[in-house]
Amino acid sequence: MIEDRDIEAERPYLFRYALAQLRERDAADEAVQETLLAALESRASFSGKSTLRTWLTSILRFKLIDALRRKGKEKLFESLEDEADDGDFDGLFSRDGHWREPVKAWSGPEQSLVSRQFWEVFEQCSEVMPRRTAMVFVMREVMGMEIAEICKNLEITATNCSVLLYRARMSLRECFSIRWSREASV
Repeated sequence: MIEDRDIEAERPYLFRYALAQLRERDAADEAVQETLLAALESRASFSGKSTLRTWLTSILRFKLIDALRRKGKEKLFESLEDEADDGDFDGLFSRDGHWREPVKAWSGPEQSLVSRQFWEVFEQCSEVMPRRTAMVFVMREVMGMEIAEICKNLEITATNCSVLLYRARMSLRECFSIRWSREASV
């Protein structure tokens, strides 16, 4: 049986995960609180087939989806006019369509992915993106949601979703090329 303190020890990780998705401290804290409460109430169902963190994260994902649905119903999303223009990325490419500057090699991408440093840089980079763009990216790439599900939750078209994913990837690539090398040298 898992102990209360074991569940509570995962709070900082769950909060960072929720904050990266919701980008609002209060909403992230509420989702984590709901997750911890659900975990405490159903701890007997934890079979140990996965790690405690994985189990809690799966509960949190459902809480985040619920929070995003509530936001969608409240129409808190920014208008598309606030989204970045695709022309913002033109300076990254040469006339023949190749990157002007090659991506700097990162050592040990598997280690970087799970490191706290990676998530700190990811959070910084997602904060500079337009809200909807970051939200769509995290729903797809971090939470693993299907495009159809994202479109339904956010009431957007598949084309719009694909454009937002493209913009997010370009923005993250540019941001990581700047901030990751700076963080790695610290």
